[in-house]
Amino acid sequence: MPAKRYDGYRSYQYLEPGRDYRAFPLAKELDRVPSTPVEVTDEQEARVDRLFEEKLMVSLHDHCFVAPEDLSQFMEFRRWGRDFTGYEGLSVSGLDAVFDNLMDGTAMITSRGGWKWDDVVYDLGMRLSDIAHQDFVRIATRTEHIRQAKAEGRVAMILSLEGAAMIENELDRLDILYGFGVRAIGIAYSEGNALGAGLKEPRDGGLTVFGRRAVERMNKLGLAIDVSHSGDRTALDTIEASSKPIFITHAGARALWDSRRLKPDEVIQACAAKGGVIGIEAAPHTTITRSQPRHTIESFMEHFEYCVDLVGIDHVAFGPDVLFGDHVGLHKALSEALSIGASHGTAEHPKVEWVDGLESPAEAFRNIARWLVKHGYSDDDIGKAMGGNVMRVLDEVWV
Repeated sequence: MPAKRYDGYRSYQYLEPGRDYRAFPLAKELDRVPSTPVEVTDEQEARVDRLFEEKLMVSLHDHCFVAPEDLSQFMEFRRWGRDFTGYEGLSVSGLDAVFDNLMDGTAMITSRGGWKWDDVVYDLGMRLSDIAHQDFVRIATRTEHIRQAKAEGRVAMILSLEGAAMIENELDRLDILYGFGVRAIGIAYSEGNALGAGLKEPRDGGLTVFGRRAVERMNKLGLAIDVSHSGDRTALDTIEASSKPIFITHAGARALWDSRRLKPDEVIQACAAKGGVIGIEAAPHTTITRSQPRHTIESFMEHFEYCVDLVGIDHVAFGPDVLFGDHVGLHKALSEALSIGASHGTAEHPKVEWVDGLESPAEAFRNIARWLVKHGYSDDDIGKAMGGNVMRVLDEVWV
């Protein structure tokens, strides 16, 4: 796998812990748990290395921050407003670009409810300040930035937000977020907002009149649109209203497991018919199936293959939605803020401490590539699913 130009930088190392900010012990970025690599032959591993060298590897959805070791301190950790980027983990991930969705649902500096404008702007600015002090990760606002990052051995980061609640009824706030470098935004994060319904709402009235105006503005600006956490009707309305393809950045197929966090065939097909792409999700206890109720890379890839059969390889990608730290523990600590109970299925299934093979951004894409090589996918199809499809949409959507 091509080496990345990582020089050992750690987040906020230009500041003095204990004087400039409160320090919290952080989780390990590498080998936190004994997650199992996908087993391949030496010949297959060599092919994986070649694919990482030749193809663009783009994660459609992740959170590249490092969680604190003690998750009982998480809310106090977040109140300091400093997300620590997992630069070391990214340096071995093989990724050329990642849609980093920050942690704005938990940016609760001024409010316990989250998603407030001041908190989101604070979160963006703090993260950008840290990134400005290093030269391994670069912010990508155009597709050529992604291609340049690969050529230079860097990682391109696409600033993304999972919901648009913070714009309230102010369309121009979309322009401001664009000016700050945001290039992808969700309609709603589980709870409804001025644009439309989130997936936890008992009644989905679809995209609002304001939501339609917001979609039009997003198209004009060149903001990629995400409906992963939107209700089904709102998602369908968004796809119809948008003049550009949209993303379902991190989800799976509800046909395989009855959960509102996953998408019905109708939504996946409508997204593909408009030229869009669905990224397959790997956050704990999401992409499980009736035949494989224990969450592993095998159940995750069952969702991938189902979506490929449903809409074709040109419309499927990967948005693992993983992070550096105890993801299961974080879900427990933030079950209300992240709408875990409302969005996951209610059927009983085995609980896991981590998703084997997909534990963090450091390992996810490498193991996905191994799985695809092991199961006989062609170089072209692997290239499409692991980055090419996302780039095709961005070439059309971004301006």
